[in-house]
Amino acid sequence: MNPTTLPHRVLLPLLLAVLAGAAQAADNPRELLRQARDAVMRDPAQARSLAEQTLQALATQPDSDTDTEIEARLVLCDHHAERDPAAARREVAIVAELLPRARRSGLRAGLQACMGQIHEYASDTVRARAYYEEAVLSAEQAGDQDMLADALYLRGYLRSVQGELASALADLRRSHQLFLKLEQANRIANVLNAIAIVYNRMGDHAQARDYYLQSLKRHEADGALREQAVTLHNLGRATENLGDRDAARRHYEAALATSRRIDFPRGEAYALRGLASLANLQGDSREALARLEEAETRIRSTPDQRLQAQLLLQRGVALRLASRLGESVQALQQAQRIFAQADSRNELAQVYDALAQTHAAAGDWHAAYQRGSDFKAESDRLLRLQLDQRFATLKIEFDTAAKDREYALLQRENRATEQALVHEQRANQLKVVVIGLAAVLLLALALMVLRQYRTSRAMHSLALTDELTGLPNRRAVLARLQALLAGADPRCAVLLADLDHFKRINDEHGHLVGDEVLKLIAARLTEAVREPVSVGRLGGEEFLVVLPATDLESARQVAERIRENVASIDPLRTQIPVPLTISLGVAATRGEGDSVSDMLRRADAALYDAKRSGRNRVIALVA
Repeated sequence: MNPTTLPHRVLLPLLLAVLAGAAQAADNPRELLRQARDAVMRDPAQARSLAEQTLQALATQPDSDTDTEIEARLVLCDHHAERDPAAARREVAIVAELLPRARRSGLRAGLQACMGQIHEYASDTVRARAYYEEAVLSAEQAGDQDMLADALYLRGYLRSVQGELASALADLRRSHQLFLKLEQANRIANVLNAIAIVYNRMGDHAQARDYYLQSLKRHEADGALREQAVTLHNLGRATENLGDRDAARRHYEAALATSRRIDFPRGEAYALRGLASLANLQGDSREALARLEEAETRIRSTPDQRLQAQLLLQRGVALRLASRLGESVQALQQAQRIFAQADSRNELAQVYDALAQTHAAAGDWHAAYQRGSDFKAESDRLLRLQLDQRFATLKIEFDTAAKDREYALLQRENRATEQALVHEQRANQLKVVVIGLAAVLLLALALMVLRQYRTSRAMHSLALTDELTGLPNRRAVLARLQALLAGADPRCAVLLADLDHFKRINDEHGHLVGDEVLKLIAARLTEAVREPVSVGRLGGEEFLVVLPATDLESARQVAERIRENVASIDPLRTQIPVPLTISLGVAATRGEGDSVSDMLRRADAALYDAKRSGRNRVIALVA
């Protein structure tokens, strides 16, 4: 029978069954949430709608799923972070209230990641970085690989913006491995895109282009239109840097068309910025200004400060070409302030170059010389940074491979010892009566046990010790703090210490001198305290001191002693060519229920105040 001739008594039940299935899917919050997460990279507006439908479906259920509600609100937070910061903060406040009832502890990392995005779009990279660090730590403590992969991706991208290209690449490759393990192909493409950005900032534009092309193929296969728009823009920048303007124009125009298709204002603005840049290169200021005017219209409500600064940079260039020199200087100086606040060194160098050309066109040779000198200094610094970061990247890869080989060797020795012990036990079961042979076998057994003990200790030490300074590493010192907080007497205090101007030391004197500085600071920290106080290195130039049974004032005094100890280092009597100072943030437990994250957050806030107040000082967070 032809399906079109089915009688109504057959068609009607089928139609009712289909409608019932669709209604059931519409009422299933988990299914709606899955669809929302899948739509994030394809259609942001649809992702927002589905997340809101998830919350509506949960509201109709007597026992709503807290975890599902938190995840839906995190999707909304991610959506609003780049469009409406106030709405994003409202979602953050609700999630913070829901977290104590959540079963999935790793969701705290999602909240911290979203707070980081809000600050990053506002060009507050210091706060954003702190939240991303917390997100990574929370995800690691919870064993939540999904949240950890996201947090590493966000931290890695921000590190690349701040010029820490080697550590950025390490974060992104680790995120890539986790997404591969989780079989999340659509998010793998995002990580490839970020890795390409790192190579672009290293000056390897050809390698960046190849990664962008890989990422674009994945996005096209997944139908991820939003991410296609982002990747097409990035591909345009890479090909523009390679001097292929025709290819760059094709990629920018494709990014613009895709962004308009899904109503993605930031994507449109970035694509229009790229087209304005090409127009400036061709000397067509009229087209460039028209493109920029359209871009600024699309992002008037967007909180992305770095994007606004990039538009101002191109506007300044176009106004110079149009001989509107006063307006050009004004636009470029606004861009300079934003890039300086965001620590975007590459874009800052471009602004200095553009300002030098504008001042020269105006006949202000003194200002042109000053900005030209700034451009040369920044360009030289970027070149050294690129070379250092490429070397550091190779070193990280070599050290990682060496540690992997060493760990594999220790594992093989351990397995060999265990197998020998098994054979020994079997030999003992034979009840060999020859006393001499039994003595030899017992001696061999003792030697094997000793070797296994030494091997186990070596593995344990390798896992918990910082290779450069010999101090306990991040895992070890945080485990010590966690044990104190979980003990019978959780009273304790922490000192978060950060070496002042360490990046300048690396830039001006090289990483070998920087390593010696870290070793010297580690020695001074160890000298300043006694057991049971624990000192460890969190990473980079950050150290953590854990003081059991210590109140805030006593901890502050210890921190002040450490600060004075470091400030008293005489460069003439050491191998260190510059005076050293250190800033410390102090926090103490407020009572039962304090967590590692709470302690670190308060200490980090105090440290941030110490840095902002002029460095070389101690700030104790009272409340």
